[in-house]
Amino acid sequence: MFLVAAVVLVSVMWWATAGALDRQLVAAIRADAVALTERWREGGQLALQDAIQERIALDISNETIYLLLSESGERLAGNMEAWPDEANSDESFLRIRIMHDGIPTDARLLRRDLPGMRMLVGRDESERLQLRLTLTEGVAWSLGASLIVALLGASIIRRIIDRRLEPTFRTALGIAGGDLTRRVPLTGQGDEFDRLGESMNTMLDRIESLMQGVKGVSDAIAHDLRTPIARARAKLEESLIAARDADDLRAAMEQGIQDLDGISRIFQALLRITEVEAGARRAAFAPFDLVETLRDVADFYDAAAEMREQRLETDLPDTLPMVGDRDLMMQATANLLDNAVKFTPPGGVLRLSARREEDGVLEVIVSDSGPGLSLQDRARAGVRFFRAEPSRATPGYGLGLSLVRAVAQLHGGVVRLEDAIPGASPPGLSVRIIVRSGN
Repeated sequence: MFLVAAVVLVSVMWWATAGALDRQLVAAIRADAVALTERWREGGQLALQDAIQERIALDISNETIYLLLSESGERLAGNMEAWPDEANSDESFLRIRIMHDGIPTDARLLRRDLPGMRMLVGRDESERLQLRLTLTEGVAWSLGASLIVALLGASIIRRIIDRRLEPTFRTALGIAGGDLTRRVPLTGQGDEFDRLGESMNTMLDRIESLMQGVKGVSDAIAHDLRTPIARARAKLEESLIAARDADDLRAAMEQGIQDLDGISRIFQALLRITEVEAGARRAAFAPFDLVETLRDVADFYDAAAEMREQRLETDLPDTLPMVGDRDLMMQATANLLDNAVKFTPPGGVLRLSARREEDGVLEVIVSDSGPGLSLQDRARAGVRFFRAEPSRATPGYGLGLSLVRAVAQLHGGVVRLEDAIPGASPPGLSVRIIVRSGN
């Protein structure tokens, strides 16, 4: 790029100097020929001859060249020795080598034909050609120096970039070798390399977090699936040994099928959470009314609450239009209401409400009058397979709130857990799904 800039600069300088000199020379010759022609028109042949001789006499630098011949070839005026053969061509402007005052000279000539006469008007180009040669040599040396500077600068810049990127290369090689704790060191200058390092470090933090999450999920799957698998195996093995009749075998097989169904539900929930976290469900985004969806969920769980002697209250506006995945929002709300029904004692109250904030954010709130969650448990709530100590006796796998968080993140929102009744005992739990409407 430096070399290209230098070439452009030198080309402009060349056009402004050598080109300008050439244009000035051509303009001067044309003007002189026009003036001599006008002199001939005013005074005839003798006036033209006098004008030519006058111009030759006044030319101190001896640059002007003139030749006036009669129709028969007789020399009438001028300082050229003979009419050059090149001047017999059809071209009006000529650049030839002539004898000027007995000296070979490079000349620029303009031919003009007058009635009964032929005239050449020109200038000696020797000094201008020498100047152009000097300019050409200067341009060549300048471009050569520019090339050296460009190569040297490119080498220096490459070494600087290599030195600045060396820590990044070492970090990448270390991570490729399995050390996920490596991070790109920052210089604190805040330049592009520091921004690249910060981006890489953020990416590596995210990768490490995901790897830890995968490890945690693997450990949790191994732990949570071991019990139902071991129980199913033990029951089937016991039935083979101790079954007294076909009914005992049938009962053992049905229990084993139930255990396997539970394992299948765990995998389905994990796959659904993974699909949502990967953003694959964004293709299903469409406009829908959130209130209609919440009413459908409330109608279903109202019957479940009545069976447990609970009361489900709703506080919903007439409409809440949004753009998103209707099925996922329904599933997330259903998971929250299902948990609320599980942990609310008989006679308790469940509440489902929704509203739109001024900034276009939608809130779906599910609250109950159950035991609630401690601050420590709230920090871990939403981690796959996490279950608070008081809830381990209840059915479930610890994946419901994980799906709720994933759905909220897919819609550009968050999930917040709070006490439903601060200061009360029990305080209950209020879960708020905060999403953007997408309108």
